[in-house]
Amino acid sequence: MRIPVSWLREHVDLPAEVGPEELDQALVNLGIETESIVDLRGTVTGPLVVGEVREIEELTGFKKPIRFCRVDVGAANGSGEPQEIVCGATNFAVGDRVVVILPGGVLPGGFAIGARKTYGRNSNGMICSVRELGIGDDHAGILVLPEDVPAKPGDDARPVVGLDDVVVEVEITPDRGYAMSVRGLARELSHAFEVPFRDPGLVPAPGATPEPAYPVRVVDTVGCDRFAARVVRGIDPAAESPVWMRRRLTHAGIRTISLPVDITNYLMLELGQPMHAFDLDALRGELVVRRAVPGERLTTLDGVDRTLDPEDLVICDAGLPGSVVGDSGSGGVPISLAAVMGGETSEVAESTVNVLFEAAHWDPVVVGRTARRHRLFSEAAKRWERGVDPALPLVALARAVELLTTYGGGTAGAEVLDIDHVDPPNRIVIDADLPARRAGLPYQTTRTVALLERVGCAVAVDGGRSVAGNGHGAAGNGRAGGGNGSGGRHASGPETLVVTPPTWRPDLTDPADLVEEVIRLDGYDRVPSVLPVAPPGRGLTPEQRRRRSVSRALAENGYVEVLSPPFVAAELFDRLGLPADDPRRTAVRLANPLAETEPLMRTTLLGTLLGTLRRNLGRGHRDLALYEIGLVFEPRPRTGPPPAMGVDHRPSDEEFRAADAMLPHQPWRVAAVLAGEVEPAGWWGAGRPAGWADAVQAGRIVLAAAGIPADRVVIRQAEYAPWHPGRCAEFRVDDVPVGYAGELHPAALANLELPPRTSALELDLDALPVAPVVPAPRISNYPPALIDVALVLDAGVPADEVRRALAEGAGELLESIRLFDVYASEQLGEGRRSLAYKLVFRAPDRTLTGEEAVAARDAAVAEAARRFGAVLRGA
Repeated sequence: MRIPVSWLREHVDLPAEVGPEELDQALVNLGIETESIVDLRGTVTGPLVVGEVREIEELTGFKKPIRFCRVDVGAANGSGEPQEIVCGATNFAVGDRVVVILPGGVLPGGFAIGARKTYGRNSNGMICSVRELGIGDDHAGILVLPEDVPAKPGDDARPVVGLDDVVVEVEITPDRGYAMSVRGLARELSHAFEVPFRDPGLVPAPGATPEPAYPVRVVDTVGCDRFAARVVRGIDPAAESPVWMRRRLTHAGIRTISLPVDITNYLMLELGQPMHAFDLDALRGELVVRRAVPGERLTTLDGVDRTLDPEDLVICDAGLPGSVVGDSGSGGVPISLAAVMGGETSEVAESTVNVLFEAAHWDPVVVGRTARRHRLFSEAAKRWERGVDPALPLVALARAVELLTTYGGGTAGAEVLDIDHVDPPNRIVIDADLPARRAGLPYQTTRTVALLERVGCAVAVDGGRSVAGNGHGAAGNGRAGGGNGSGGRHASGPETLVVTPPTWRPDLTDPADLVEEVIRLDGYDRVPSVLPVAPPGRGLTPEQRRRRSVSRALAENGYVEVLSPPFVAAELFDRLGLPADDPRRTAVRLANPLAETEPLMRTTLLGTLLGTLRRNLGRGHRDLALYEIGLVFEPRPRTGPPPAMGVDHRPSDEEFRAADAMLPHQPWRVAAVLAGEVEPAGWWGAGRPAGWADAVQAGRIVLAAAGIPADRVVIRQAEYAPWHPGRCAEFRVDDVPVGYAGELHPAALANLELPPRTSALELDLDALPVAPVVPAPRISNYPPALIDVALVLDAGVPADEVRRALAEGAGELLESIRLFDVYASEQLGEGRRSLAYKLVFRAPDRTLTGEEAVAARDAAVAEAARRFGAVLRGA
């Protein structure tokens, strides 16, 4: 929002010496974000003067109109002779006063002006348009000064066109709607500089009359709790908005349209009360305020034909043909999207002579939803969704009628309509010492009360006795309960304050809001910056250390970590091929999902991780190894609604336990996916594609990093969706299943548009036992004994089971064992294969003899032979 400082000075006595820097600092200290503060005097440099057109010569022979003008600029050019200027605009005539920039001047954007020859004539300067001066967007012609502007040729044009002002642009947060107006900003600056403030929202205004200004029926008093209207008849349709009003609207970035419409926009900026002007003669019957009916349509002022939603509030004309008929009579035809934008059928036109002004109070939530639904973020909607003072309608109407009759003629109707269902503000009870306790500053009760009353609150102690009231707390609407005079007792010590917020502060709803206001007005810079003493920590938990170790181990083995949003589509489970009774199909559904296409919380990491894999493949990556460590969400059966916990006190332990019982179970999982080649091809030879074995090896890496000894891990073949039934391995730790790895099912890969042979792993980290802290292994300085054994046995015996048998049989001298070859042939026999293992033996205190190593090997082979009937290959 942009506001000129001269406008603010009409309502607050800012010190004359206040410059842009002081203004910026004051607003920032009040918690208002400043986008920019521009001194318009510096936007145009050099001689910018008022000129009067003396002669115009139309030049011919060019593709567009060109005029050679002689303009009287007084003594500004040093000679007093008319200035010769070539101009392409045609909207001015001899005798008009214009704005001229002479050679040596610079317009906004660094556009330097000089003397030059163009179109065969000498041009010494330029006649300026509104856009060229940087004070508006109109570029249809040059700026012609109105006749009532007191300026003569040669005068400085900056004060005439408003380039002697300072424009403040602020960004208002959603909870500070009152500041989206001159009234609100002026009040805030009065706090900052401690100067008088004249509230334009508290001026006397005529109240409702027995005879309404126009028949209106409000059906939805929740969406519209106040509706006021007044009529002005017989205005001059050709009357223009005064120069000062057009200038202020232009500085605020609002296009001028017509006098009635400009007045509504002007008052929206000044008071913060959005209004609407209807062409009274275009109305045919009673106005009805109601919710839209499914199927209704409305063409708004921007020319867009809109389909209305049943939640939209509309203003309807009951006299138009095709009106909706309900239980209470005609519902009318929509002519305005309430609080957002008017309709074409009732807009003020060039021929309008009778005007109906409407000022109402609308529900912020309804307006905000309507604006987002229709993507129509008008200036009015921005203010309504932040909250507007419900006490303003009559004041705004009186001001609008005064301005229209003053500058447009006409007669104001004596009738005033005011349908008022506004509830009085709620009282807030707060401990007087709460701001001091929260801020760490010694606020006395009198100081707290004084600051709250500066906000506009009415404050009483112990439910009735005034502390230091000034009688101006929440006056203006006859309902909010203003202060009860000055001279009350001055309380000391912690007491209870009963605070009634002003009507223009709907954001003040609980004690925390009042505490913030006290601290804000007293100065955020006064709050001490004290770091709390951090209690001695215990470091990371075992679970945290395990997750970090697993992540580091996967990264060291070439995997890239990703973080995926935990939201999935309902169709994901079908694409993965999960059985109908699979518990992973039961998912938590979000009440307000970020995307309607993904309303569920994930029950497996694979869905989101495979989506990330597909996205990277689609962007040109072919060889990928990704992993993710994250939460999954497993719903629990609910026995009822969760407990309602307020914000006025800390919930009890029982309430916390009841709330926790409603939350889904959220175990930590780790998942990895592989596609493409794990060993790239090159001049050194062919590459190796990723396969199920790599996914299984990733599982071994995870378990080793988690501190699970290999002798406690069993890997065996399994069937578990979405893995390929013949290429899926189950991981069990202490005979408890903890996850699966292998190649994904071809059908699932086709559904997810992933390449064949894509492999994946998913393990439940919370299902793993916490590994105890063990001493570091002793490193032997003695050489190892390396022995390879190749065992022939049935092909159905798992290789991992054979490895475990060899390890148990070899005893303590075995340092490591690794499968390095699998071989099958006709010579071995049908259903037989050879498994070759590399065994490393080492003693911690001596060099092993050959006999010791062979004895250990024989013991290992004997154990494998006992369990599986294995025999040494070639024996």
